[in-house]
Amino acid sequence: MFLDKVIRNNPELVKCAFRFHKEGVILPDTYIMDLDAITDNAIKMKEEADRNGIELYFMLKQIGRNPLIAARLMDVGFKGAVVVDYKEALKMIENDIHIANVGHLEQIPKALMDVIIKARPDYVTVYSYEKILEINEAARKADTIQKLLIRLSDDDSELYSGQVGGFHTKELKELIVKVNKLSNVKIGGLTVFPALLYCADKKAICETANMKAMERGIAIARECGLNDLNINLPSATCCASIPLIRKLGGTSGEPGHGLTGTTPLHKDREQIERPAYVYVSEISHNFDGKSYCYGGGHYRRSHMENVLVGNDLDNARILKIKAPTDESIDYHFEIEEPCGVSQCAIMAFRTQIFTTRSHVAVVEGISRNEPELLGIYTALGDPLNEKWQ
Repeated sequence: MFLDKVIRNNPELVKCAFRFHKEGVILPDTYIMDLDAITDNAIKMKEEADRNGIELYFMLKQIGRNPLIAARLMDVGFKGAVVVDYKEALKMIENDIHIANVGHLEQIPKALMDVIIKARPDYVTVYSYEKILEINEAARKADTIQKLLIRLSDDDSELYSGQVGGFHTKELKELIVKVNKLSNVKIGGLTVFPALLYCADKKAICETANMKAMERGIAIARECGLNDLNINLPSATCCASIPLIRKLGGTSGEPGHGLTGTTPLHKDREQIERPAYVYVSEISHNFDGKSYCYGGGHYRRSHMENVLVGNDLDNARILKIKAPTDESIDYHFEIEEPCGVSQCAIMAFRTQIFTTRSHVAVVEGISRNEPELLGIYTALGDPLNEKWQ
């Protein structure tokens, strides 16, 4: 999906991948993260956000909840992390990374409520009044006032399977009255998901149907005297979409793939952010006129298309590749013709690393042709303790 972009816009990352594979620094099924490119992308995005009065919360599930990258983004000036689930919240807390938003795609389980509220997140996104009561009690024990983001979902909203939840706007006025009676929570803002998505026909990031619920929600909140709210408009946040967030009345965005230059927009049009990761594998074997490289990092919406096979960038071939069917385990990826066994195979596709069994290698100095491996992590953000050299 992004292989041609990374070869053209970040060839030093590709050269690093070949070198680290050849030297045995990394194993097959490893994503290499270019920390220089991520940092540069983040700085540009933060500057654009500041110009537009937008606050940014970084999302790192797609690159493995990596704490080293999270710390760098905090240094750039991001407010904190938006954590996709409670396990990611614990990972950020463990690594002293501030949480800006928790609860959006998965609510906080009751058993973890005290721990997460004690960490003082800026916002907790909520789907139900029952969960608000649990948050209120945890905030009371922590002697804090916890701000809530109310997730809105109406009949004309478009939600992803497995991500259904929220309050209908017709419930919002009554909810505001009920929350105002509680001692340790307050409504801090409204959110929908996704608010923005890439439109392939327009080759641009556009607002979704979910913004209809947001518009109704804002109007109701203002009727109730809530004017200074965080209007959180997540998905597809990058330099190109930040002005749209402001135009739609948003006050915060949540860049994920924008930080690595891998949104669908980045595939179809040149953008300011550079691609910042590649997936590295190795040819395992040949069979019946095709070759097979090690898998492990497949994401079913990856749009995997091409692979670069060889021993260095100058002499490598670009070939077609495909992953196994969704009902199968991705032990191997199939390449269209035979290749040399143990040759390096490099890909660049859309991923959600936290759903894989891959390694994540964080590398600094690629832009100076002085790559330094800072650490290898699991797909869930833990330092890898396995040794093979």
